[in-house]
Amino acid sequence: MDLRERIGAGLKEAMREKDTTRLGTLRLINAAIKDQDIALRGEGRGDQVDEASVLAILGKMVKQRQESARAYEEGGRLELAEKERAEIAVIEGYLPRQLSATEVSAAIDAAIADTGAEGLRDMGRVMAALKAKYTGQMDFGAVGPAVKDRLA
Repeated sequence: MDLRERIGAGLKEAMREKDTTRLGTLRLINAAIKDQDIALRGEGRGDQVDEASVLAILGKMVKQRQESARAYEEGGRLELAEKERAEIAVIEGYLPRQLSATEVSAAIDAAIADTGAEGLRDMGRVMAALKAKYTGQMDFGAVGPAVKDRLA
């Protein structure tokens, strides 16, 4: 079962269970995916986004909610921060397991070896290899500086 089907099944289950938080979050996910589908059709690049793009959408949604939760906490709006965290939990249920720091380090080493990267000018190739293989499993904002350090 691919990710779209899992999200659709989760949506139906949330409707049956009358779980409003989960239902609302899954509807937001579906809307974001459909927006990307429409954008692709407009560019003439196909009908639907691929699995990696769906994972990227979910990752972006998690980051947005983390930032919102922090802002709500700083503003003293704890009930809104909790709502954001509940949405994060639903979204993360559809993401693959996050790699540990040692697994990320090993993945970086393997990507550098696989691409034959020798210096900073090869960083793009290394990052592309990592994104192709580990989308949704690591935070590429944190991985970028680590790759740069290894290549420097």
